[in-house]
Amino acid sequence: MSTPFYLDHAATTPLRPQALQAMQDGFALWANPSSPHAAGRKARSLLEDARERVKAALGWQGEVIFTSSASEAAALALGHAQAGARLVASVEHDCVLQAALAAERLPVRSDGALDLEVLTEAVQRERPLVAVQQVNSETGNRQDLAAIGGIVHQAGGLLLADCAQGAGRFALPSCDMAIISAHKFGGPIGVGALLVKDYAVLAPSGGQERGYRRGTENLPGVMGMAAALEACGDLYVDPQVLEPLDALAGECRRIGGTWLSDRLSDPTPYIRAIAMPKMSATAQVMRFDMAGIAVSQGSACSSGTMKTSRVLEAMQVEPDIAANTIRVSVGWNTTRAEVERFCEVWLDLAGA
Repeated sequence: MSTPFYLDHAATTPLRPQALQAMQDGFALWANPSSPHAAGRKARSLLEDARERVKAALGWQGEVIFTSSASEAAALALGHAQAGARLVASVEHDCVLQAALAAERLPVRSDGALDLEVLTEAVQRERPLVAVQQVNSETGNRQDLAAIGGIVHQAGGLLLADCAQGAGRFALPSCDMAIISAHKFGGPIGVGALLVKDYAVLAPSGGQERGYRRGTENLPGVMGMAAALEACGDLYVDPQVLEPLDALAGECRRIGGTWLSDRLSDPTPYIRAIAMPKMSATAQVMRFDMAGIAVSQGSACSSGTMKTSRVLEAMQVEPDIAANTIRVSVGWNTTRAEVERFCEVWLDLAGA
């Protein structure tokens, strides 16, 4: 049997060596950055250095508030934004939907793109806050945030971009706030950030991070995140690694499967949703696991329920196709041999 490997990098990408080294440096020098003594001042200096490195790596001209996760960043933005009505796309990550339970949900078209006509009508209210993913974590579809941002800003609203799946791979969009998560691009688990164009868009809540977030900063994690982002300056995935997936797409279509990227308005190459004919996604996940390959059924935050994806339902994907769809995603360390092995097993399971 081949060595087990992971093709669910949309959930967690393995730690980059640069990030590990930076974390070790942070642990060696750790002290509370809020403490006034020499060790605390040194920690504060390292924290602010990491903040500037994150800004530089992302090309962000605003402020950076370090958090424990993208989920906390979403809660901070949606809970404290100086705005009126909250509007969120219906295909957003669970953490965004949970942070905005009373928000109006905006529909998407069958290609996964936000319905801009509905958005244009919905933002006609006092200073709305609109939350939209840069890249969908289940399908890999990219939203047209330039067009969305233009509509939102023309109406005097604020745009919150969930860039957890895009940061480190694509340039940040023009927005008022953005969410990032370190473990999505090879940084450590347990650290993220809310990028804020101007502190004026956010109400302070007291505590650390200039009064906008409570809790002692995770210095080793922040240093690891900065190092991982800097490493993303290199090509994220060699195109040759992805070539076997492009070949599999043709075979999938030939035998009656569904390659969801064919339906998307703007698919990313790093996340693919694939429906195998005549085998449920639940069965596929188990069969791939037996073959030593880790894939997922929808988002990792909800796939444990083994229910049909609400994202695919929002896109009006046929129930029989949605029930047979798995997510495959590659990371910075994925090899071509691993992708080839996945394709081989997929074809074997599909009886091609």
